[in-house]
Amino acid sequence: MFLFLARHAWAGHFGDAGWTDDSLRELTPEGIDRYRRVVRCLAERGFAPGRVATSSYARCRQTAEIIAEETLAAPVVEELAALAPGADLHALLDWSAASPGQDLCWVGHNPDVEWLTGALIGDRGAGVRFAKGAIAAVRFDAAIAPGAGQLYWHATAKSLGID
Repeated sequence: MFLFLARHAWAGHFGDAGWTDDSLRELTPEGIDRYRRVVRCLAERGFAPGRVATSSYARCRQTAEIIAEETLAAPVVEELAALAPGADLHALLDWSAASPGQDLCWVGHNPDVEWLTGALIGDRGAGVRFAKGAIAAVRFDAAIAPGAGQLYWHATAKSLGID
């Protein structure tokens, strides 16, 4: 099974006058369009999580909704406090355990998605970098657990040839 980790797509800039509450900062129109193309490209290659968990922050929620809209499985998007900045790995593992054998996706923030990926592949210092809109696939032969995963692929808009 796969656990996909996704960093939110391109949003307005932190500190912009229009976003006095960072949790309300939304994706830009260009970010939405670009991320749709990223997800469509990956969906053509089998990216189809059955469940999607997201931070409640607007930019993550929008990112997760694009994943749900553009993939074959059309999963329901579930907000989890465990994906807010400062992610809680143990709570995420508990959520994931409710769907054994199902491909899942966690949508969150940096640097959390970087260290979560490292923890899952057994090397918190692995240096898996997540540009905005990046997605990683971590493969598990059994239950999702720290150190039990294998980084299967990691994609960015640039690596997919999407401007």
